[in-house]
Amino acid sequence: MIRKTGWVVALLAVLGLAAGNAAVAADDFFKGKTIRVIVGYAPGGGYDTYTRQIVRHMGKYIPGNPNFIVQNMTGAGSLVAANYIQKRAKRDGTVLGVWNSGYVTFQALGDSKVRIKAEDLTWLGAPVKGIPACVFMGWSGVRTLKDITDPKKPIKVGGTRAGSTGVDLPKLLNKTIGTTLDVVSGYSGTATSRIAMQSREVAGACWGWESIRVTARAMLDAKGDDKLIPVLTHRRIPDPELKDALIIPDLIEKQGGKQQLATYRGWVNQYEFQRPFSGPPGIPADRVQQLRDALQKTMKDPKFLKEAKDAKLIIEPVTGKEIEGYVAQILGMPKEAKDALTPILLRKKK
Repeated sequence: MIRKTGWVVALLAVLGLAAGNAAVAADDFFKGKTIRVIVGYAPGGGYDTYTRQIVRHMGKYIPGNPNFIVQNMTGAGSLVAANYIQKRAKRDGTVLGVWNSGYVTFQALGDSKVRIKAEDLTWLGAPVKGIPACVFMGWSGVRTLKDITDPKKPIKVGGTRAGSTGVDLPKLLNKTIGTTLDVVSGYSGTATSRIAMQSREVAGACWGWESIRVTARAMLDAKGDDKLIPVLTHRRIPDPELKDALIIPDLIEKQGGKQQLATYRGWVNQYEFQRPFSGPPGIPADRVQQLRDALQKTMKDPKFLKEAKDAKLIIEPVTGKEIEGYVAQILGMPKEAKDALTPILLRKKK
């Protein structure tokens, strides 16, 4: 019995030592490493702005204090970056992505160009819940609902590609409340869309208000024809610049009824986690937890929050676990919602 007890104690000691070594190894993994964060849009837009602000602080909350670099991988409205994270990124925690969560919806609708499997990706969290909005230049004359439902001619708005707010929201508005918005797609991001508005190529654009209020600040502060005016917004927040904007869900319910509102709701769920940080499948669980913890701690960091406030960034943190829940909801959306959204977003027959 004594010998057996001694053998058990020795075995437990060995196992304890091994576990301790594993923990040390996990804590040491990121030491001396550089984490590459791939942003799916061009520099100067909301995705790029949020990401660069966050990664300036994240490293100090990860054991080993790794460096961060941001790489802009544009193409297909961030779909190139999304597919890269799914298929090609290293699965060790050193390559992360920030791309449009709308592609989770497009996966649910069966878009063959979307090669992500959102249910398998590593979701770390997101800095904000989105507020889709549509803004128009002063020179366009667009101020009211009638201006976009009964214009003398279709009103051009700029966007990237299907899967982005700039393309999908105008299509939904055309279908649900009878707007006549003519989408000009192919812009690399919101920065190039802003230039197009200023040069009068397009009259306006739809994208996240949390981005607009930062990246288009000079245009919002301008006067006369050069001023950017918020006309439509998904929801009201304590922001005086949105006080006169029309609330999209209210308009849809009034103009199109509950069925059209359900269609819109099926699309807008993706905005519960905007500019999310994701990784490829297969990152070791201990590193996933370290990265998740670091992101959430950054969201509470006093210095980060002060910088975000100074930059007028809206911060409404979403955890990785919460994103997993939203992804499950989107992928499991009712058939009726899929049938309604598919011909609007993918131009397919029911």
